[in-house]
Amino acid sequence: TVGSVDLHNTTDRADDTINNFSARGPTRGSYVDATGVRRVDNLIKPDLVAPGNHLVGVGSTIGTTTNWNLLGSTYYSNLVAPQSAEAYVNETQMQLSGTSIAAPAVAGAVALLLQANPGLTPPVIKSILQTTAQPIRNTNLLQQGAGALNIDGAVRLAKIVRTDLASAIAAGTISPGA
Repeated sequence: TVGSVDLHNTTDRADDTINNFSARGPTRGSYVDATGVRRVDNLIKPDLVAPGNHLVGVGSTIGTTTNWNLLGSTYYSNLVAPQSAEAYVNETQMQLSGTSIAAPAVAGAVALLLQANPGLTPPVIKSILQTTAQPIRNTNLLQQGAGALNIDGAVRLAKIVRTDLASAIAAGTISPGA
């Protein structure tokens, strides 16, 4: 899972904070075992956090408002108008906040990792992202997971991992922990 961090419009990580709306762990999912006892999973979340507060992106608004997406047409005055951005071919920009805005930043980071090293596996990618994440001051594990997304550090680490890792695992020529 990806939590949301507020960068406070600075490049300095020292002032970053976790957004109040960002989910925190532990999870409270449960199941009932064969003896009828409820077992709570207590998983730690999020895995890490990424920028997710007041981010500006493409508004997916083309032509008249009747062709706009639901967010753009319903919340124009809150999301689109405040950007004061010049429309490009009748398209606008939109400002959003949320973990659903933070998650694409991590997806983009994953794409960069795979571009740097196509042999990475999903567990190795997660490990790289968490290993290189930067802790946020005055925040605990249940609020930030491993810390804030560090794309530069993650790409650098991805470049030094074996590039044939996925194929070696598939072929059975490497064992766990090797």
